[in-house]
Amino acid sequence: MKTIIQRVTRASVSVDGELVASIGAGVLALVGVERGDGLADAQATARKLASLRMFPGTKPMDRCLTEVGGAALVISQFTLAGSLRKGRRPSFDRAEDPQLAEPLYLAVAQLLREHGIPTQTGQFAANMQVELVNDGPVTLMIFTDAGAIV
Repeated sequence: MKTIIQRVTRASVSVDGELVASIGAGVLALVGVERGDGLADAQATARKLASLRMFPGTKPMDRCLTEVGGAALVISQFTLAGSLRKGRRPSFDRAEDPQLAEPLYLAVAQLLREHGIPTQTGQFAANMQVELVNDGPVTLMIFTDAGAIV
């Protein structure tokens, strides 16, 4: 599982001009589910994201989401599984089938909620318009393999 996280002052997602979700300060998490990913990957991702010190306190990166009262906006992003190795068009052979990917992406969101983080989601498999104000800017990546952070 590949997840790109951006610290934001606000973020929102719309589909067909309709607002689907929005948050204030917190993180935007773009989650890419790859073939072979499982619940252990969703758990590792949520656990890392919930405890990640990426907000300023006494030091520039000293506090986690729960300590700052931040929220999460979790968006499915199958293009993170894309490969650009050959040719001029991305290959998405590593992307998980949608019927298997959706429950794992939703599991990340639910697990964040269980960590006490207010969490919104995008609309799976929709053409979404995501707006954000990146704070810092701070952009980090969480990659998992078989439930372990790599």
